[in-house]
Amino acid sequence: MNALMLLQISDDLAIADVVATQKVVMKLALRLCIDLISISILVRGLYHKIYQKKDLYFTFFTFNLVIFLICFLLNKVDLSMGAAFGLFAVFSMLRYKTEEISLKDMSYLFLVIAIGLISAVAKIKGAGDEYDYAFLIGINALILLLAYIIEYRSNHQHESSQTISYDKLEYIKKENRNLLFEDIKIRTGIEVQRVEIGKIDLGKNSVQIKVYFIEEEQTK
Repeated sequence: MNALMLLQISDDLAIADVVATQKVVMKLALRLCIDLISISILVRGLYHKIYQKKDLYFTFFTFNLVIFLICFLLNKVDLSMGAAFGLFAVFSMLRYKTEEISLKDMSYLFLVIAIGLISAVAKIKGAGDEYDYAFLIGINALILLLAYIIEYRSNHQHESSQTISYDKLEYIKKENRNLLFEDIKIRTGIEVQRVEIGKIDLGKNSVQIKVYFIEEEQTK
């Protein structure tokens, strides 16, 4: 009799574990779906539409997914909101060792990290799951709306680029970037936002430079 009772209790516990696991998986799937939809709208619907750039797609989606998964999993072991935002702050301060990342790109990186964090841990205390999802969708929608308004507040200005052949190699050093920007502005009239250094030809004393600028600012 005791053995049967123990077996029944064991079965009940196993069923409870399965049900709990299914609930966690369902929450993960729904929150991840909301997160990916939000990021797709931000990156493909806003960022790419304005700047016509795809080189940071991998960065944006990877950072978002890593933040989302870490925060979601840690939240299952009672991760406090303070600790979550601390993690967010650490990731938001990371900078890649690439030639340059513009402030605009860093702003979008900040947004994708924020959306990943919010999608993983945002909830209303004591409310049901359906209210949590509605709240989460509302918060993400608000972030996307604000990003849209801020981007379009200046008459749809967007970043364009032009590759030029440049003949002053000493100006391509990082410590001389201000001189490089000023020289390009004097010679071409372009208000440079950032540059990417390309192929250097020492024989011809020239370098290929991809110059980024705000297009509409050049037409005013």
